[in-house]
Amino acid sequence: MSLSLADWLAAQSVDPALTSALASMAASCAEIAVVLRNAPLAGQTGLAGHTNVQGEAQKALDVISNDIVLNHLRANPQISILISEEMDEAVHHENQGRFIVATDPLDGSSNLDVNVTVGTIFSILDAKGGILQPGSAQLAAGYAAYGPATSLVLTLGKGVAVFTLDASGTFRFTTDTVSVPEASSEFAINTARERFWDEATRGYVAENIAGETGAAGKRYNMRWVGSMVADIHRILMRGGIFLYPLDSETLAKGGRLRLLYEANPMAMLIEAAGGRSTTGRQRILDLTPSAIHQRVPVILGSAEEVKRVEDWYNRVS
Repeated sequence: MSLSLADWLAAQSVDPALTSALASMAASCAEIAVVLRNAPLAGQTGLAGHTNVQGEAQKALDVISNDIVLNHLRANPQISILISEEMDEAVHHENQGRFIVATDPLDGSSNLDVNVTVGTIFSILDAKGGILQPGSAQLAAGYAAYGPATSLVLTLGKGVAVFTLDASGTFRFTTDTVSVPEASSEFAINTARERFWDEATRGYVAENIAGETGAAGKRYNMRWVGSMVADIHRILMRGGIFLYPLDSETLAKGGRLRLLYEANPMAMLIEAAGGRSTTGRQRILDLTPSAIHQRVPVILGSAEEVKRVEDWYNRVS
């Protein structure tokens, strides 16, 4: 039988305190996986009747998933602060724990009614650095993808490892050879937003659509799930690029996706697997947050494709 997550972390000589924090997140994800599996039978896929701090309608499972994470992390003395998409303010635990956890407890919940892969995204930071640290300060980052199998995808900064939830509720080691191909012929973007795009995004996508007759010189396929975890998981496994750029509709907010618990952990994972991340004008992991729910443009994936987007931004600036 393959190594458990705990055994794998021990083999990597990971700090026991960080191992404990990761174990709490893994336990949260394992519990959420069970809840999601039974949610249609329990009638839990509808709206909860509330909105979160982002002004977004919460699903019942958004609230349930947030409570699961909160309960697991509150019980861990190594964790002093929790930042969640579903809570207005950071939650400070009454301990001297070493770590901050930032999380989107249930990414892609709008897809729950149609049984599409959703996930939990998380980032772990040293509490000594304060809440608003750049992504380059992350100690670990990962996500759980709740699909046909439940996968836990994790980086400690170098390399990306994948674990699969078994029937006993244990995450078992699957692979640590994840590598994002440098080149790709797939891109993921919501084309229904084309009327809001900036010139750089329009130019890049137009080149891809032109295929072998255009400047890119090859044929592309577009993929868009509308669940960030599902789109990024595909890119980690076989390459591609994900784009949620700044556009005229999201300009006032600074972007669509949140820096601390969406952009930063996904950028860390992609870069640890050999890919590249950017806002279009700056590396995501170099950004210093100004607020816990700050939004930013997010472009990440295969290095050659991200570089093409950056070239477009340099061209039109």
